[in-house]
Formats: sequence, structure tokens, C-alpha cells
Amino acid sequence: MGKYREQGEYPEEKLKEKIYNRSAKVAVIGLGYVGLPLAVEQARIGFSVMGIDKDIKKVEQINKGKNYIQDVPEDVLFSVVENGKLSAYHHFDLLKEADIVIICVPTPLKSMNQPDLSFVISATREIADQVKTNRLICLESTTFPGTTQEVILPILESTGHTVGKDFFLAFSPERVDPGNKRYTTRDISKVIGGVTPSCRDVACAFYSQSLKQVVPVSSPAAAEMTKIFENTYRSVNIALVNEFMILCDRMGLDIWEVVDAAATKPFGIQTFYPGPGVGGHCIPVDPVYLSWKAKDYNFYTRFIDLAGEINMQASEYVVQKLATTLNKQRKCLNGSKILVLGVAYKKDIDDIRESPALKIIDLLQKNQAEVVYHDPYVPVLKLPGIKERYMRSLKLTQEELVSADCVLIITDHSIIDYQWVVEHAKLVLDARNATKNLTDGKGKIVKI
Repeated sequence: MGKYREQGEYPEEKLKEKIYNRSAKVAVIGLGYVGLPLAVEQARIGFSVMGIDKDIKKVEQINKGKNYIQDVPEDVLFSVVENGKLSAYHHFDLLKEADIVIICVPTPLKSMNQPDLSFVISATREIADQVKTNRLICLESTTFPGTTQEVILPILESTGHTVGKDFFLAFSPERVDPGNKRYTTRDISKVIGGVTPSCRDVACAFYSQSLKQVVPVSSPAAAEMTKIFENTYRSVNIALVNEFMILCDRMGLDIWEVVDAAATKPFGIQTFYPGPGVGGHCIPVDPVYLSWKAKDYNFYTRFIDLAGEINMQASEYVVQKLATTLNKQRKCLNGSKILVLGVAYKKDIDDIRESPALKIIDLLQKNQAEVVYHDPYVPVLKLPGIKERYMRSLKLTQEELVSADCVLIITDHSIIDYQWVVEHAKLVLDARNATKNLTDGKGKIVKI
């Protein structure tokens, strides 16, 4: 960067000046659970934002100011669209105008549990095709350590431009927690790793405009590993309590009582609760990304892989527990009507990504059970499998409760009156402790 020093000009200072005075144009690629809240937050503080998504329905909804994600207040979305600060597109034609490009696309798993970076690579190629110097490109999609420098950087430098001089590249992992009312996008600290110091500084300058705290680290790989570590930590601890859940069942102990009692210790323990498995995009997926990458270093993540197996086993355990519970009622799982309450991966949201309910329903149907469900947030449920299969949420009525051989609580939505459910159901299997402190006097409540 010697020639810039001689001329008294620093590319990053010019870009930071545009960031500070809000004249920088921002593009957010991917308008899902991560991208849309980010785009709205940047538009809210005054940046001109273009959202890009290949889903035409999403684009049309945004441009009408209509929300499809719970965590984004519709009045805020409508306001930034109405005042022209946010516009959505299903093409990349205007990408060349953007000074800052944020990639928020999915990073799913392939059928053989291999990372699928096709969406990231496709977005990066679109950015490379829309050549522009002195811009910041930041990846937020969760991925394995090394992705930013090993996958994205070569594509961008294939245009003949140099990182840290002609463009700035960083990784800053999303930390979205759908449904969390306490910590919104602006409240969660942002870890940032740049390919060069100038890349890091520009990225920090940008994110500090809208977020309360930025946390710079030494490299994109360090930031990538930080996100993987956070979710692997949760996966391992959830697996531990899920294994205790199965053991306590065999020993005739109440796992919920044990965990609540342990939680009273003021040090040395962080409370995790058992459940029917893990869901969401992060916890079931991120440890797999790490395990896959670790093999490049001849390292095998035995502890992490075992945690994933135990969490998968938790879903199977729920089905086994249900079958055993029905047997005690002289009923067989085959032919029984099971009413599933809640299919989102956690309470009070509409997100079904990797929800344990999907696997449990699939297992129940394979065992010839008649399965129906109610979820106030998920009106239609697409089931896993090669052939498309759908279920519709039924209205929760006394008649439906009475007709079911068992009500299976998988997601403990706050809106549901569980006392009313218990009063009218024949049998309740509670996988979330939603019926805590409820009594029926007839032994109808069974907990996992």
C-alpha cells in the first residue's frame, strides 16, 4: 500500500468515511432469519440497503413492507421500505453499486453430512462478477474455519484485485437467537475477523454503527472457530443432560427435579435442560462442519461426534417412551392416534429447521401411528423425505384431545393452555416439562 501512503490516501479511510456519514450503500445477500433482521437494522440507522434473495415471494413481501420473520417488527420494516432505505431484489444487477456486501446465505449439510457451500460460492461469484474496488465483503453464514480465506478469497482475487488494498474481506458470524426478546440484533456483540488489519478495521467500523459492541479477533478463521465453538459447547452440554434424562428414566428419577436442584448451586454449573433432541440451523449442523474440517488435520472429534449421536438418540428415545407408555395402557403404537403439540424447534417461534419434531413424526408414521399436530406458529409442515409430504395444523379442540390416544408435547409454546389440555386428554407425554406443577389426579401426565 506504499503508493497510497505517498499520496496521503488510504482506501480504507475513504470507505470508513462513507460508513461514518452513512453514505455507503449496503447489500445483504440472503433475506432469511439472519439477513432480513440485519438489513432492517442497517436501514433503520440510515444506510441505503438493497436486499437480494432468489425467492421472489420474499422480495415481493419486503417491497410491500410485509414481514415474514417474527423477530422483525413489521412497523419498522414498513417504515424503512416506505422511506426508501430498504429495497429488495431477486437479481444481482445492482450489486456493483454496493460499498458493503454482507453474505447471509444458508450453509446446510449434504446427504452424507458434508458441508454444502454452494450458496456461499454462488453469492461470492456474483460479487466477483460485479467488479467494484474499495468495498467491504463480509461473510456471516456459519461455516468451518478456513472458508473465508480458502474458498471466498481466491474467487474474489481471481478478478485481479488485491485484498486489503482493492477490497476488504472479513468474517463476522451471525448470532441470531430467534424468538429472544431480550437480545436482538443490535444487542448481541459481534465477533469480527479480517483477512488483513485494514479489513478488520473497516468491518469493525461498519458494524459498530449499528451494534453495541464489536469484538475484533486476529483472523477470519478465529472468528469462524468462535461461532463453531459456541454452538458445539451447547450441543455437548445438551447431550450430557439428554443422556442423564435416559438414565434417570431407567432409575425411576425425575430428570427435571434433578436439574432444577443442581441449578441452585451458585457456581460451577450452567443449566441445560433435556428435550426431544436439538433443532435450529446451528446446533445440529455446526459441529458436523467442524468434524468434517478437522479430518484435514488428521484429527477426529470423538467427543463432539458422540454428542451429536446422543442428541439424535433423544428423538428416538421419545418414540420408545411413547410406545412403552401406550403399552401400559394396553395400546399399541401401531394404529394409535398421536396428537403432537408443537413442531417448531423451540417455543414461541415458527422456525422448523432441523426440528426434532420432524424426525419424531417420521418415526411415528413409520411405526404406523396416526399422527396429527397443532402448532399456532406453523400452519403447514413439510415432512422430510424424497417425496414431498405435507401436514396441516389442526385446530386444538376438546374433541381432538379426547379422540387422541396420546398427546405428545414436543414444543412448549407459551400460548397453549396445558391445564386445559391435561383435563381433556386421555394421556399426555411431556418432552418439555410444560406440565410442570400441573396435576390431574389420574396419572395421565408422563414426562420423559
